[in-house]
Amino acid sequence: LSLESKEKIGRIDRSVHVQVFVTLTCPYCPGAVEMAHKLALESEYIRSDMIESAEFPHLVSKYGVMGVPKVVINEEFGFEGALPEASFVDEVMKAYESTKEAKD
Repeated sequence: LSLESKEKIGRIDRSVHVQVFVTLTCPYCPGAVEMAHKLALESEYIRSDMIESAEFPHLVSKYGVMGVPKVVINEEFGFEGALPEASFVDEVMKAYESTKEAKD
């Protein structure tokens, strides 16, 4: 992770759950999973899961997964597609800030 990404992630002080929905044939999914796991390694507050879509159809339905990689953050925020590191981190931070504001 870049220094800028590490600094942003370092501001997180409450739980963030990142779920990455994948398929076995998706060429972009491994990169999205790797990014989510890197963030989880960087912060004790971030938990990341890779979910193989065919194995968990109830979760695919719950989160409206139409394409992969699909990233769901804190159950309610998310995006589809492979994003560069800075954009991925920005999406996580937006979800974190929205969740933080709702709880404050």
